[in-house]
Formats: sequence, C-alpha cells, structure tokens
Amino acid sequence: MTAHKSGDPTTINRLYGRSKGKPLRAGQADLVERLLPQIAVPADGPVTAERLFGFDRPLHFEIGFGGGEHMAARADMLPDHGFIGAEPFINGVAQALVHVSGDHGARPPLANVRIHHGDALEVLRRIPDGSLSFLYLLHPDPWPKARHAKRRMMNPGPVQMFADKLKPGGEFRFGTDHPIYVAHALMVMRGFRQSFEWLCEGPQDFRNRPGGWPETRYEAKARKVYGHEVWYFRYRRQ
Repeated sequence: MTAHKSGDPTTINRLYGRSKGKPLRAGQADLVERLLPQIAVPADGPVTAERLFGFDRPLHFEIGFGGGEHMAARADMLPDHGFIGAEPFINGVAQALVHVSGDHGARPPLANVRIHHGDALEVLRRIPDGSLSFLYLLHPDPWPKARHAKRRMMNPGPVQMFADKLKPGGEFRFGTDHPIYVAHALMVMRGFRQSFEWLCEGPQDFRNRPGGWPETRYEAKARKVYGHEVWYFRYRRQ
C-alpha cells in the first residue's frame, strides 16, 4: 500500500479539476477577449485596493466563484467596496463577466470587481496581511475520498493564510452542501479558535442562509434538485 503524501493546497501548488467545459458562446468569448483584460488582477506585484480601484476601500476576496452570481450580487449591494474573484474554470469566468458587464443590459455594469482566471492562492499570497474585510469560500470541491483530503481548500495551510489576510473584525464565510466537508471543515477550524470566532448561537445560524448572503445557482440546484441540506458558516477574525 502506498502512503498518501502529506500537504494541502498551499504546498501542492497544483490545480485539480476541470479548467474548461463546453465551448463558449460568441458573446461570452467576446467578453473574455475584451473585458477580462480590462478587469484582470495584475499578473505580479502587490494586490491592494489602491492599485486595483484607485483608492482605499473595503476589500472582499472570493475563492472559486463558480458562475459569479454571489460575487456580482455582493458587489451590486456594496458599490463602495472592492471585490476580487478567482476561478480556474474559464466557463465560470465567462459567466461572471456576463454579470459584471450588466447581464445583457439588465442593469449597469459593475465597476468594483476584478477577476483572476487561475489559482486563487497565487493572488491571495500577494494581498498584504490584514487587508481583507471579507473572504468567501462557497461550495468548494469537497474531494470526499480520504486520499484526496489534501486537495481541500479547508486545510490548515489555506486557513492560516485566510487568518493572515483578514483584518481584525473581518469575516470568513464558508458554505457547503457536503456532509464530509462539513465535518472536515469544523475539525480544521477548531484548530484556529485563537484566530477566529464562530458566529453561531444555535443550529439555525448554520442551517439558514444569513442575510446579505446571495444564493448561487449551485446552491439552489443542490437544495431543490438533489434535496441536499446546505450549511452556512461565518467566522470573525479576532
């Protein structure tokens, strides 16, 4: 029997899973070619609100934004805040660009969003410590097999980085519909009780979606189509 190698996403330095799916529609391909370069996170150097948006403002970071529904809705709610989203799946990036551009004229474009097509941790490392007001990890790949546990984003290495990048009083939000991931995440977070306060007074706080937490298409499908329970966790940086 071969022993499983130790590590987590901060040390593996490799992306797993798909990077592309179905061919992009013409409009999506145009946004990737035209809009993405305009709002892309710079390829190197520090990632700060001043550099991305021209002046200091509360900064949010979403790891693996999927189709971008949550990121776009939060950015629309908080136009004076800055949002950074990272996603390796080009089809998700393309869908997020549709939202950022105004959903085909349904609303004004979002000027407070920047996108990285690639590894979220590469960008997160370049954000100065104590800079983030919010950090989101919503429905990450659960990697349910034990031998793949090191691929989970909820591991001590990434969570320590989350703690470093959040300012005191900043908030880390984690959501999943996978029971194995819930158990694993709670175990990991117990090791960070000195860094994070779990904002929970009872089961209703993690079984019901909090206000200001927009629903994603994945979340809606998990609940309505597959009948999954969805859990919501909020942690305040101490």
